[in-house]
Amino acid sequence: MTKRPDDELHIAPPSAPGVLGDPMPQGRILDTPILAGRIKLRDDDFMVDELPLYEPRGEGEHLYLRVQKRGLAHTELLGILRRHFKVKESAIGAAGMKDRVAMTGQTISVHLPGTHGPPAEVATAIEDSRVQIVWADWHTNKLRRGHLAGNRFSIRIRDLDPLQAPAVWRAMQTLEKRGVPNHYGTQRFGYRRNTHRLGRMILARDWDGLAAEMLGTTGSWFPAHQRGQREAFEAGRYDEAAKGWGRRDVAERGMAAAIAKGRSTEEAVATVSRQMRTFWVSALQSSIFNHLLEARMRAGTTDRILEGDVAFRHESRKSFLADAGMMAREDLAAETAAFELSPGGPILGPGMPQATGAVLDSERAAFADAGVDATAFTGDGLDFKGTRRPYRVRLTNLELDSGFDEHGPYVRTAFDLPRGSYATVVLREIIGDDGVEAHRRDKRDRNAFKSDETKDA
Repeated sequence: MTKRPDDELHIAPPSAPGVLGDPMPQGRILDTPILAGRIKLRDDDFMVDELPLYEPRGEGEHLYLRVQKRGLAHTELLGILRRHFKVKESAIGAAGMKDRVAMTGQTISVHLPGTHGPPAEVATAIEDSRVQIVWADWHTNKLRRGHLAGNRFSIRIRDLDPLQAPAVWRAMQTLEKRGVPNHYGTQRFGYRRNTHRLGRMILARDWDGLAAEMLGTTGSWFPAHQRGQREAFEAGRYDEAAKGWGRRDVAERGMAAAIAKGRSTEEAVATVSRQMRTFWVSALQSSIFNHLLEARMRAGTTDRILEGDVAFRHESRKSFLADAGMMAREDLAAETAAFELSPGGPILGPGMPQATGAVLDSERAAFADAGVDATAFTGDGLDFKGTRRPYRVRLTNLELDSGFDEHGPYVRTAFDLPRGSYATVVLREIIGDDGVEAHRRDKRDRNAFKSDETKDA
């Protein structure tokens, strides 16, 4: 293994404060009591439908597919499509990543140069019951991240008395008026809540540290059923460690297998897909944003433009500096109250619009806490331009109903969110972290039970 330089950044454990600590939302906008209830107990209780930004033109060499998936992670979907169409992963484009525990509808593009014919004939049925192709058409460009207008969510809350529906509706209306804190949710940081630390290790080129975080017992929390392969890795039994990882543990299995073959930790990290490594780096950007959003929530300024802020105009998605002249405008407060403007937090990169004054000072403190600046996100194959993300977003097209089905009582809520925003962040305002994360705890308990059964056998 390569020696870790002494001056490399120490990556904080999950309990540490600051940007490299727990990246998840802490505060709430609502001051109402948290309601009992749980989500994602079944795939069809959590439905997401992508709202397209544009329609395919009917010509070109990129096959656009409207895909419905159920109980399938984004990376698994890409693998299925890659094998089905016999293309590299880089040939596949997507506007966003959808939840595993959900029924989702989204558009995917596949680059098929030299392929001709009716799209319905090219898009033959996929031999996986979890994936269905709804329609297909040709277009001239690859679908890229952010090429969507937003998402429509329909979510059943279980273990909640249907008589609580009016309380849920009042909470939704308050969020519609005040805005939802635009946190990045659990999906961004993985089940171990450590993708931002992995991203920092990539920027630091700390390959040994990254391998230890991914495969060993030190660092972030890990589920009990993984202890065997992690202890094997630390003991140098790399073949045993590699065999201990499951089918879905693609990154861990690939890294452990590479190290078992005598490759360096840098080479082992290179076995992880470029998309996944890029995702880890973007998670560090997200953690910085969440950290600063929490500070704005504590100060009560998520719905106020401060001098030195970079203001975000929701309709055009363009940003501008709130300098002294802008702050003197009489219509600024009215535009902010009407949800036309919101303060924009940093998504760090060289092209990010710069704040000034006290706002800039607070942002620079967060960047320093993470040990990065804008230049860290370029070079070495990285191309993160940087941007601004609003600290709050608005719910639209609200629906609510309640009732009973074969699984028992439920309260169903539906709403639209802009691209990049998380329905789980909306729901945690109403049912709290326990309700939003219940399905993950249930899964961990099942895995722990299976692990104990195996040990007892």
